[in-house]
Amino acid sequence: MVIRIALYSHDSVGLGHVRRNLAIAHALSERLPALLGDEVTGLLISGQSAATTFPTPPGWDWLILPSITTGPGGYSSQHLTAGLQRVTGIRGGSVQAAMAAFRPDLFVVDRHAFGVEQELAPTLHWLRHHRPSCTTVLGLRDVLDEPSVTHAEWAAIGGADAVRRSFDEIWVYGDPGVHDLTRTGEIPAGLVPLVRHTGYLSHGRPGRGHPVAEEPFVLTTVGGGSDGGAIATAAARATVPAGIRHVIVTGPEMPAEDRRAIRAAAGPLTTVTRSVPDALALIRRADAVVSMGGYNAVAEIMSTSTPALIVPRDNRRVEQPLRAAALASLGAVETLSSADATPEALSAFFARAVGSRVARAGIDLDGLATVADHAAELVAAARTRKELMEHAV
Repeated sequence: MVIRIALYSHDSVGLGHVRRNLAIAHALSERLPALLGDEVTGLLISGQSAATTFPTPPGWDWLILPSITTGPGGYSSQHLTAGLQRVTGIRGGSVQAAMAAFRPDLFVVDRHAFGVEQELAPTLHWLRHHRPSCTTVLGLRDVLDEPSVTHAEWAAIGGADAVRRSFDEIWVYGDPGVHDLTRTGEIPAGLVPLVRHTGYLSHGRPGRGHPVAEEPFVLTTVGGGSDGGAIATAAARATVPAGIRHVIVTGPEMPAEDRRAIRAAAGPLTTVTRSVPDALALIRRADAVVSMGGYNAVAEIMSTSTPALIVPRDNRRVEQPLRAAALASLGAVETLSSADATPEALSAFFARAVGSRVARAGIDLDGLATVADHAAELVAAARTRKELMEHAV
């Protein structure tokens, strides 16, 4: 038998959702054959065309949906000259057609239970009625937002009842000892029984290990880069210890004018690059790292002993400041607000961090292994139920 898995992410800004699902795909592909005795094939469903630059595990492929973006007015089409309703209709119809043909055993939805503008609702309804052996899972980050914001978001999609009708489990990719969204009120009480904390998706991430700079060096990375210009510019103006190079990764979505400002501010020992083939390998080899506080960047940092200063995004959600503060309280990282991340403050961080390492014991970083264990359990249980139903008939 072959285990068929589909992983969906809506992908409006950045590559975080893509990278999270890709890490999960690699873990499932590597671990499920040993756990269940069957090979794995899968679809990675994304609204980010840049996702295809990342290599998939054997037996996996991409399904790329028309892109959307987000701004002050909410979601909109990124490329098609069409209204949001038409674009999400194309997206939702594409996913439903793919699921009807692919007939997955496991369908994992990243962060947004019903996608953009309920685009996934027909697919989830179809799976419940035409593919009942498929287990559906909602995957959530360790931190969502302040409860007043998440309450409104859950209510807008129908509340706990709507989610329970469509999903069998909720996987929270974090350690409740660091931040427990079932206790903070970020998730409705009616969904708490569905929650499994997996630990951070840190250890076991795939890497290609291509070098970008000669060692020793410090690293500044700002995720996709769409709103990381100020931090990267401050880092370019910072002083690093003698004999240390500086690598700044601007991200593929950084505006060209921001990238030019960073290059103008950079010194002769600073390399400014748009993207790298393996950010994790770079983090591992760096003497220190300055990073924004997105889930994937932090998860990768946590899998290393590299000293890290997290400068969280604070202009849209409080997700990143909450994550950074929680980890800083345990000594796993340092954190500064974006307003305080001046060249002088970053210089001081580099000066004290270079030559040291950080032990991050005591935090559950084995989420990828746990996700594979949960997936194996769910697929095996679904197979047993299907066999019992067939025998009963």
